[in-house]
Amino acid sequence: MTTQVDADFSAIKTAKRANVLSLFTSGSTLICCALPATLVAIGSAATLTSLVSNFPQLIWISEHKPLVFGLAGAMLVIAGYLQWQARNAPCPADAQLAAVCSKTRKNALLVYWLSVAIFSIGGFFAFVAPLLI
Repeated sequence: MTTQVDADFSAIKTAKRANVLSLFTSGSTLICCALPATLVAIGSAATLTSLVSNFPQLIWISEHKPLVFGLAGAMLVIAGYLQWQARNAPCPADAQLAAVCSKTRKNALLVYWLSVAIFSIGGFFAFVAPLLI
């Protein structure tokens, strides 16, 4: 039989998993846009050419920026909602489990905001920086 505390701890774990997934989807925004722009800006066009020849999927990701950013943004919204739902979930009464619960909650929040930062950097290089050049 599942108790309320177990269900709340499960909600925190679900939020953490969604945050980790949003980190990976946000990372794709850096790969598609920030990495190529940075390599060209520092004069490493040959490195970019070598990278693209070894990983031709980068071209597909760059050509489909709206899709990549849409999926990453959707994951961030879902992760943010789950994070919001788990924000007031009580931790177990046991001191050791409460410490794990509190640490898990803090780590999940850190991963979420890191994902938002990565998404923002990728968005800048994909959509704002080309307008400034």
